[in-house]
Amino acid sequence: MMLPELTLSLQFGKLKDAATTAKHRAALPRHKVIRWIRNTLEVDGEITVRIVDAEEGQTLNREYRHKDYATNVLTFDYTQEPVTADLVLCAPVIKQEAKEQKKTLEAHYAHMIVHGTLHAQGWDHELDEDAEVMELRETEIMARLGFKNPY
Repeated sequence: MMLPELTLSLQFGKLKDAATTAKHRAALPRHKVIRWIRNTLEVDGEITVRIVDAEEGQTLNREYRHKDYATNVLTFDYTQEPVTADLVLCAPVIKQEAKEQKKTLEAHYAHMIVHGTLHAQGWDHELDEDAEVMELRETEIMARLGFKNPY
């Protein structure tokens, strides 16, 4: 199976401190992020993945979704063929959710990147039936990548 081509920009915004930044960078080696996204894409893509603190995450969520809190992943999709999108992941939210769900930081980042990449291709989970289909697709991709069912 030929995987789609990917141009990736992996960015780390201002996080709490150097140790926090190092921990999140360690969970997101570039080669793995590329693998996670390419295994989720159905067509070629150009994606920016940006890791942010709670303040930046909350500001973006408030400005673009009118929800005044930091969320795990925001997807800004611009085109679907080829896929061009920005995925913004909020480091403190990802860390907290990973702890609550008893997952490694890497496993939760992988799941949220797969999730965001599906959104960039038009998948959504607003309706229950769409959520079921999307969760099944995420579970299949995560298994192929060597991760347990994220749900």
